[in-house]
Amino acid sequence: MSQKIIRSAEFTASRAWGALDIASMGGVTTRLHWTDQPYKWHMNEGEEVFVVLNGTVDMHYREAGEEKQAVLHTGDIFFAGLGCEHVAHPRGEARILVVETEGSV
Repeated sequence: MSQKIIRSAEFTASRAWGALDIASMGGVTTRLHWTDQPYKWHMNEGEEVFVVLNGTVDMHYREAGEEKQAVLHTGDIFFAGLGCEHVAHPRGEARILVVETEGSV
């Protein structure tokens, strides 16, 4: 298949953080996630781009050992560089596009 049209607003999953694989390009994956529950504290094996397509997400992250938080709204993007420990807490349902190294947590 040489093209895809994905109606992200219609995507749901049977469980929190369920995903639809969109693309895998040179070791980087793009996935659409649906969730209504927090994830878990983690660090990716590479960099991560986290785009809120709809909903609101409280992104907790640690910087120099101190926990911080940013409120992400529809259209906001969070970049997690190497070594950035973070966890996403949606406020209700959220749909999130994640671009990361293949095989990341």
